[in-house]
Amino acid sequence: MSQSAAVLPVLAEVIRSGFVEGRHHGSLVLLAADGSVQLALGRPDAPVFPRSTAKPFQAVATLRAGLPIEGELLALAASSHSAEPFHREAVREILRRAGLTEDALRTPADLPLDQVEAEALLGSGGQRSPIMMDCSGKHAGWLAACVANGWDTGSYLDPAHPIQQLAREALAESTGESAAHLGVDGCGAPLLSVSLTGLARAYRALVLAEPGTPQRRVADAMRAHPEYVAGTRRADTWLMRAVPGALSKMGAEAVQVVALADGRALAFKIDDGAERARGPVLAEALQRLGVRHEVLDRIGTAPLHGGGAVVGEVRAAF
Repeated sequence: MSQSAAVLPVLAEVIRSGFVEGRHHGSLVLLAADGSVQLALGRPDAPVFPRSTAKPFQAVATLRAGLPIEGELLALAASSHSAEPFHREAVREILRRAGLTEDALRTPADLPLDQVEAEALLGSGGQRSPIMMDCSGKHAGWLAACVANGWDTGSYLDPAHPIQQLAREALAESTGESAAHLGVDGCGAPLLSVSLTGLARAYRALVLAEPGTPQRRVADAMRAHPEYVAGTRRADTWLMRAVPGALSKMGAEAVQVVALADGRALAFKIDDGAERARGPVLAEALQRLGVRHEVLDRIGTAPLHGGGAVVGEVRAAF
């Protein structure tokens, strides 16, 4: 059953010239350091598609498959990258180590997620390609794990494939939930529904996992190399660089999950998938968790323009 905006609270308002032009509804949950629910708005226990916030657990699957991957490359395997040159080279490096080329990727041909990179690519005469798709790092990790185990690489996106079974197990184990719905993500990978509360608890488990475990290795790689998780112009990177121990990951349709080093965590989804509401809601949610840092001003600023000038903003409303 879909979540109706009519029964979900307003998480953000669109203010133009002092007038409330629109509202974005959604669900949100904040967890205290001990894992208890500090704040719940909307329906955080209802199933949602986590989209790319599932990637850390998909990277856990890659490690559990025995792939010896660390550092920047492991962070990239959990990424929604911007297709900056260093991202593309890292994808190629994962594939090279496995004796593969870009032709093995089954990501759809796409433009870079980052607008600056997309414009640069088109301006130089480039075009859409599978490696530019923001999920190509995850796919490269899966492919390399398949080669390491002698698994078929042509069917690695089949839900019954061994790498997908490992990914499903990792997500279920960390969230404590079984998927209510199976779908197909934008990159073609299997997509399993979970609740926002389950996602917040899962990210909390990543940062609190014992050192050396697959979960902690993924969390540590992401936090040590946030540019590889997102990009140089992305909020996940800014937050992980600014707040020690923070683990942050966005997903399509305005899903966001963050865990702090002491176990505080948050997860939310803007019901209509509006990206413009993500930053203001994220900044306010972090403040509610007690984070105090100037990076929140950068993350939370979402101006509206009129005639080339700033005439309003999208702001949190909870």
